[in-house]
This record gives sequence, structure tokens and C-alpha cells, in this order.
Amino acid sequence: MSDPLAGSAWSAPSTVQGFSQSPPNATLLAFAAAELARRPHGRAIDIGCGAARNAVDLAEQGWRVLGTDLSQPMLTAARARAAAVPHADRLQFVLAPMEALPAPDRAFDLIVAHGIWNLARSSVVFRAAVDEAARVAAPGAALFVFTFSRHTLPAAALPVSGEPFVYTQFSGQPQCFVTREQLLEEMARVGFILDESVPFSEHNLPAADAIHAVRGPVIFEAAFSYAGGQSPQQRGARHGAEDGLVPRVRVRHSRHDGPRRAT
Repeated sequence: MSDPLAGSAWSAPSTVQGFSQSPPNATLLAFAAAELARRPHGRAIDIGCGAARNAVDLAEQGWRVLGTDLSQPMLTAARARAAAVPHADRLQFVLAPMEALPAPDRAFDLIVAHGIWNLARSSVVFRAAVDEAARVAAPGAALFVFTFSRHTLPAAALPVSGEPFVYTQFSGQPQCFVTREQLLEEMARVGFILDESVPFSEHNLPAADAIHAVRGPVIFEAAFSYAGGQSPQQRGARHGAEDGLVPRVRVRHSRHDGPRRAT
């Protein structure tokens, strides 16, 4: 099968090797374990799974995992990683873009968007990808997001003309860098409400007086719950709230001590 990303850094052997050796996100795994306790035998989709750094461990917990990616070499590495573990039968990997997921409506109890939405080259693609996540989310499904923050770039940096959060200054290619407010708005637009069981964190945030230089991205990490198809009473029960309102947002900042890559 052909590789849509052939010739790009994402399919380069050195990149694939690096991702093959990357450890899973511990915050994601703790969140997923708590979710699985509520829905044994749950189904998860790992959008932009890369070399299965998270997918394999999710399957080990008990999730049945569909991993999607647009790099054929990454998927080859993911399958090799899965073949080496005893729970390989819980894992499936498919070549697919973030904005066209190969799954029916309401199919998944856990959606993982770990370092993938920031790679959208336009807000249209970003929103289409978010729409797809909502489409495949079962009522009350959990969503884990790990994506670039606007704080990666200097305040004076301008977005691509006509785009609300697409910039080229970081890598020379269009990528999405959202503010906290933009991320919450995009999630709320399709029915995802903040889940405060995971602190809304911002990793790699530079010191206030630091001069911006070429470095790793600043990254938002947060969890959400899909409220589509649920009554206010159901949403309240999901979050331990009596009135079903969206929880107040608190952002935890970490300076220079978080992950330095969004994938």
C-alpha cells in the first residue's frame, strides 16, 4: 500500500525509530484505566497513533483499540510493536486521515487525540477532525487531548491569512496552535465538555521573562466527556455535579518539565 506521507519527516526511518521507542503518556494511561473501570471491554480509537506508543498499553489495560495514522511506516512499526505483546488481538491499525475515521457513528468509549490535531494544515481540517471525533464518540465517551498551545510562539506571531489559529513560524509548515479559550470552544462546539479528573495542563511553558527561541512546543493536555445524546442529569452524574454544568476551568502550568513533543 502506498504511503501518503512518503518523503516527509513523519515517514523517515529516524523519526519512526524514535517513535517506536517512545514511552506511553502516563497521564493518559491513568485516565484510561479509570474510564475502563466504568465500562469494561470498552473500545478506544487512537487517532494519529504513530508507532503505538499509547495503543499497546491501552490494549494491555483491556481496551480494544483501533489505531489510525497517515504514515505507512509508522503503522508498520505499530504492528510490529503489537505483535510482540500477548494482547495483540485487541489491537488493529488502519491507514486513515484524522478527518475521515474508518469507523461507524458512536463506536468508541475512549478517543485519544495525542499530538495529531495540531498537525492539521488549516482550521477547516482541524474542525473536520474534531467533528469526526464527536461522530465516533459514544454518549459519555472520554476524550484525551494533547495538542500545541499558542504559547509556543511569540505573542507578535501572526497566523496564516484568514486562519484563526494556523501558523507557520514553528516548523515552516502550517500547524495549529490554539489558546485555552479556542480549545474549549472547539470542543464545546461538538459536545465535548471538560473533565476535571485530569488537570487541564500546559507543558513546557517558558518563564514569563524568557526570550522565545527554537525549542519544543508548549502543549495542552486535557480530558473531555462527550455530552451528545445525554440529558443534563446524565452529564451531572458523569462529573459528580448536581446541575450538569460545565466545570470551571483551571489550568495547571508546568515550566520546562513536560513532554517536549506533541506526538
